[in-house]
Amino acid sequence: MRSWSCSGVCRGVRRTGSDRSAASAGLCRMRRPSRSLSGQPRCGVPVTKGMSRGALCPCGWVGELVCGPGWELTAAFGSPRLDGSIRTLTGLFTSSLADLQLEAARCLHELSHSSVPTVAEACLPVTSYLLTYLSGHSLEFTELCLYTLGNLVVESEAVRKQLLPQGIIPVLASCIQSPHEAVLEGVGYVLSQLLQAKEAPTEIIPLVLDSVLPQHMLQLVCSGLKAGMGVAVEFAWCLHYIICRHKDNVVLLALGAVPALTSLLLDLASEIPQDAPEGLELLVCPVLRCLSNLLAQTDCQGQGQDGRLLIALFLILQCFLQQHPFLVQECLWLLNNLTADDPFFCSALLSLDLLPALLQLLTCSQMATVLALTVLCNIAEKGPFQCQRLLCQPLLPRLLPLLTLPDPEAVGQCLELLHLLFLHCPEAAADFTRHGGHQALEQHQSTPELQERAQALLDMVRQPPGAPSACQATLPAFS
Repeated sequence: MRSWSCSGVCRGVRRTGSDRSAASAGLCRMRRPSRSLSGQPRCGVPVTKGMSRGALCPCGWVGELVCGPGWELTAAFGSPRLDGSIRTLTGLFTSSLADLQLEAARCLHELSHSSVPTVAEACLPVTSYLLTYLSGHSLEFTELCLYTLGNLVVESEAVRKQLLPQGIIPVLASCIQSPHEAVLEGVGYVLSQLLQAKEAPTEIIPLVLDSVLPQHMLQLVCSGLKAGMGVAVEFAWCLHYIICRHKDNVVLLALGAVPALTSLLLDLASEIPQDAPEGLELLVCPVLRCLSNLLAQTDCQGQGQDGRLLIALFLILQCFLQQHPFLVQECLWLLNNLTADDPFFCSALLSLDLLPALLQLLTCSQMATVLALTVLCNIAEKGPFQCQRLLCQPLLPRLLPLLTLPDPEAVGQCLELLHLLFLHCPEAAADFTRHGGHQALEQHQSTPELQERAQALLDMVRQPPGAPSACQATLPAFS
């Protein structure tokens, strides 16, 4: 069966970028909001323990000047106050006093949350220092530098274009080998922002692939939760952004990405029934997308032929169906790409008796309906034997209600499945007529995009009555 596509994405292959919050909402979005170390916006200027704001610390008054009430309004109009304050803050940031550096880093981090473009551009003079100080004197200082860089990268193309020749990719390649989980997560955050930039496919991703980053990213993702949930999630999304925006993923394929990610899904699925940690869906989602897109590439034919992957997919579906239904379509995307050109997975899905579980997804959601029908078409296209196995399930009665849906895409996919069933098992047409299918087809004769296919099926069902059902006709073969 032809691979399936949606919303202009290449046929059946590549899911476009989507962030973690967008994934859970079922949307496609390319940007994440800027982030503070705790995961929550930091209000006001941070002060050290036992110190009142502005007392003794030079960063106190600079912070008030830069981040005080109304500063974003003046920044938006290019106030010289901002440029002067940044110069002062840069001087404090490059001080030889560790405590003073840390306070200045906190102020810069606060600034980086601004969505005003002039703020990020005003910070251009400090980017080289942020890179240099990634080998800082404390974990907090290194984290502040990382997240400040990540936030600035989101808002300003000028910042990104300055950081690339300054060597941000080699610096991140060094930082990713840190033993500290907090640093690794920060590296993943910066890298994910870079990889989502509009110029990433031509200017950033090639640099990343030419570095040691891919092998470390893959290792950290496939270590599962051992490296920390946050680390695995960040780098899983990084891999997704590379794969979905880069046509040739030979580097990742050569590193064994497909078997490694397959093994990870098997491990995650085996742990899910016992104790699924909070936020696991944010890791599962990009891993599913990475595998879907990699398996759709011609260089990947024959990789990942492990029937256990199908069982893992349905375990994930069972676990997340109620709380995180967006994962249903992610699993079905992968299932579609597994079965599109590979008879192995079509046969495995039938032999493992997973067809009943697949049929239950036909009414899960509009997108799930189309995808589940597409997977069924992939199976039916393989020939008469597979069609007979499908028809031994209560398939035809389940298809009839789908023909009344208001979604032309779902109805069209249903018509294509019926065509394949009638083509390989002509006796199925008689069964369909006995279930009232003739009337269901006639209602689409006036629908422009469906009328030709509906009429073709009506012609196929016009056969002598009393033909044996498909399932009855094949029962001796299974006895």
